[in-house]
Parts: sequence; C-alpha cells; structure tokens
Amino acid sequence: MGAALAVVLIGTNVLYTPEDEKDLQVTEGRATRTKAATKKLHAEFDSFRRQYIAVYLVIMLADWMQGTHMYTLYLSYGVNISALFLTGFLSGAIFAPFLGSAVDKFGRKKSCIVYCILEIIINFLEHYTNFQLLLLGRVLGGISTNLLFSAFESWMTTEHRHRGFPDAWLARTYSAASIGNGTMAILAGVIAQVLEDKLGHIGPFQGAIALTVLALVLVTRWEENYGEEHAGDHSKSSLYHQFTEGWRATLTNSHIWRIGMTQSLSEGAMYTFVFMWVPTLLSMEPEGGVPTGTIFSGLMMAVTIGGLLFQPFESFVSKYFVSEANASELSASLIYALAAASMAVPAYCLSTASSTGHCFENILASFMVIEMCVGLFMPVAGTLRSKYVPDALQGGILNIFRLPLNAVVVAGTHATDVLEPAQVFVGVSACFLAAALLQATLISGTAAIDA
Repeated sequence: MGAALAVVLIGTNVLYTPEDEKDLQVTEGRATRTKAATKKLHAEFDSFRRQYIAVYLVIMLADWMQGTHMYTLYLSYGVNISALFLTGFLSGAIFAPFLGSAVDKFGRKKSCIVYCILEIIINFLEHYTNFQLLLLGRVLGGISTNLLFSAFESWMTTEHRHRGFPDAWLARTYSAASIGNGTMAILAGVIAQVLEDKLGHIGPFQGAIALTVLALVLVTRWEENYGEEHAGDHSKSSLYHQFTEGWRATLTNSHIWRIGMTQSLSEGAMYTFVFMWVPTLLSMEPEGGVPTGTIFSGLMMAVTIGGLLFQPFESFVSKYFVSEANASELSASLIYALAAASMAVPAYCLSTASSTGHCFENILASFMVIEMCVGLFMPVAGTLRSKYVPDALQGGILNIFRLPLNAVVVAGTHATDVLEPAQVFVGVSACFLAAALLQATLISGTAAIDA
C-alpha cells in the first residue's frame, strides 16, 4: 500500500496539472499585468489554503488520537461504554437542528474557538473515572462534533468567496483536506501509541489537549465571517430567523435536500463499515492472525490515495463524459457506485458456505477500495455542498444534514448487533447504491443555488 501511495503521489504531480494552472501557463504571451495579477491571486489562494489546512490537520490529528483510544480508556475505567457512546450520538442529534443556526448568527470563527474550548474541557473530563463526569463529556462531545463538521467548513467556504477566489478552486482545498485527513490518521496511531506507552491510557487525550490549544491559537488569527447575504445582516437577523430560513431552504429546495440525503446515506454507510471491519476480519481467523494496526494504516493510506486521485478523476470525467458544470455530480455518483460494488464483496463472501481460502484477501481488498472511495467522496461532497448550499445558511444546513446521518448511523449500529455480518454489508452496499442513484438525479439538474 505504501508503494501504491508513492506511485499515485508521483503520478498525480507529474502527469496532472489543474486547469487553472494551465491557464496561468498559457498567459505567458499575454499582458504582463494580467499575468502578474493571476500569479498574485494564486499566491494569495495558496497562503489562504495553508492557513486553513494547518488548523484542519491539527484538529483532525487531535480527533483521531482520541477516537483510536477512547474505547480502551473507558474499558479500563470499567464503565458502561455503550451508554457513553449512545449519549454522544443523542446529544449530537438533539443539538444539531439548532447549533448550526447559532454558528451562522454569532460567527464561524467564534464557533471554531468554542469547539476548541469544548474539546479541551472534554479531554480534561476524560481524566476522571466518575461516570457522571464522563456522561457530561459525551454530551459536550455531541455538541463539539456538530461544530467540527459545520463551523470550520462554513468559515473556509465563505472566506474563500469573500477573498474573490474562483469557486473551482474550492475542490483543491477539499482534496488537500482529504489527503491530510488520511495522513493524520496514520500519524495519530503512532503518536497515540507512544503516549499510551509512556503515560497510560490517558496519554493520547493529554496529547489531544496540547494539539487543541495549538489549534485555538491558530484560529484566533482568522478573520470572522457570518451567515449573511450582505455585510451586517447577522446583527439584524435573529437566531430564530436563521433557524427557520435554514429549514425552509432545506425542505423547499430539492437540490439541497437531495445533497443532504445522498451524503447522509453515504456517510452513514461508511460509519457502519467502521464498526464492522475489525470483527469481520477477526471472525475469519486467518493463519497468523489479523494485524489490525497494520491494516488500519493501510486503510488510511487508501484514504490518502483517494484524496490524491480526486482532482485528476474529476478532470477526466469533465473531459470525456459531461460538461465541467456537472463533473462533480457524475463523479460523486460513480464513486458511490464503486463503494456499493466493493461492499457487495464481503456480503457475498460471508453469505457463502465457506468463507475461507481467498475470501479473506478479497474482503481485505474490498475494504481498501471502500476507504479509497472515502478519500474520493470527502472532497467531492464538500465541493457539492459549497455549490448548492447558500453561504448565508451553511452552518445551519450542514447541521440539519446530520439529523438523517445520525439516524442512519444508529440504525447501522443496531444492525451490527441483531443481523448477520453478511446482511449488514448488504445494507451498507444498498445505502451506497441509493446514494449513487439519488446523486445521479442531480447530473442534469439546473444551476447551483446562488451563494
């Protein structure tokens, strides 16, 4: 997998040049002032992207460090683990409809700062074995998760447009975030293990506190932006207005609710897969055992490969199949279809009388493919959200999307307890297929909503 990552990294850098950079090269013979202005815009964009990605990577590294060791920490405390995780899901579902509107009303930068403060508090609470304090941490965790997946992206998308960068360049930021996310996951596994060896089960959480403090310092350097169509709107509109407008836009505009449902189905299926991959491989009892740590690193490398392939893949789609205006829609549909096919492999193998022999290798390969799809659909989903969701309502609508997502996750989690693994994978594959078909309805759709 490491060799594959190296090949993709070299190939994408050598063989692929973004269209906007080609345009920059073509301008060699044009007016010097136009060329200089274009280069300046590129330099400003690269600086802005680095500013955002630096914070994003630190935040995701801290998040991965907690996620990989939370179960073992709670297990060492001897507490009701399922009750704690369920509390987090319920908290996220309860606060999601309202929190996004507050993000738009009071400011995305302020919301990112609140996220960092909440995460520092949560990780301090993890030091205590008191069940009530841990429950409080999970309630706060549900709130912080909603902020993580709405405030940061909303700030970046709106700031990108405020600075006058072309919308087409958003895909480059989303792609970099996807590549970085997979890389941070691999790095988190190594750092968290070192901290656990030196400081015990709480070590990774102490490391997460330090990283979140760093992120907090970096966020304070950002400019503030709000959910508003015109400067100053946020000071005039009420929280109730932001809330109702977000729901109205979601329910009355078919582009928005279709994007929301598509991404809820795909992400919900992804989270269900996350619950399934370790017990599935362990149940097959391959000779020599299952090196879960090595496999996890391989899966995260696959995510990184997907992020690297996104821009060349979308460029290929726009060149040979559809216009550039519909390239993201078709790309997403194809990615979801590939994900559905990959999840059909374990569904078939586990349903047969014999799941030995090459089945382990086939299932493992399908798991690598699904994670590559995750690396692909993370940036394409972000691109589509920025295309169809108005800037003024980004925070509110992104949190509304988390309602059906939480429902799919809860259903998938419950399914892992009551259904056979083969049946669960059938359900996961069906969710991805439904996402692909629903996404396909947007391919020939009308123009995106004005942001």
